Amino acid sequence: MTNFPYFQLLTERLVLRHLCREDAAALYAIHSDPAATRYWSSAPWREAAQANAYLDTTLSGYADGSRLCLGVALRAGGELLGTCTLYAFNPQNRRCDIGYMLAPAHWGNGYMQEALPALIAHGFDTLDLHRIEADIDPRNTASARLLERMHFLHEGRLRERWIIAGEICDTDLFGLLRKDWRAARA
Repeated sequence: MTNFPYFQLLTERLVLRHLCREDAAALYAIHSDPAATRYWSSAPWREAAQANAYLDTTLSGYADGSRLCLGVALRAGGELLGTCTLYAFNPQNRRCDIGYMLAPAHWGNGYMQEALPALIAHGFDTLDLHRIEADIDPRNTASARLLERMHFLHEGRLRERWIIAGEICDTDLFGLLRKDWRAARA
């Protein structure tokens, strides 16, 4: 990857857009919520400075092509609801990981079910990815169902892979091939 110049992806209700410094407060509100981060790869944020550090990483990722984190915002009003991200790019194998987070106040409205197809299509069609992978906590059944709706296949479990805030956690691995995505969408 070289870099990710500014762009937006539009869905019926949402705009997926690059994050900016003005998103710091909304990001902090989401990432400091214990419900939102229950199955996340880090503990809830405790300081607003963590939002700025996240933005530093995200903005650097746009510049060097290492991370494509898009804010998920309502088209009507622009409220930032969460994020969805392609990261850990492996250019040789045209592969990356996907991650996403939504503020709990917006759970159950189908927003990620609407946002992820736009990001996945961008990954396969624009970025020429061959494979997208997801790594989730096996207890996060809502995330597993979402991935399955996106045509990801459960490919295995790694036992005791993560230690997050002192808790040892397994991880379930999911994978999606471009050919499977296209066949399912045809």
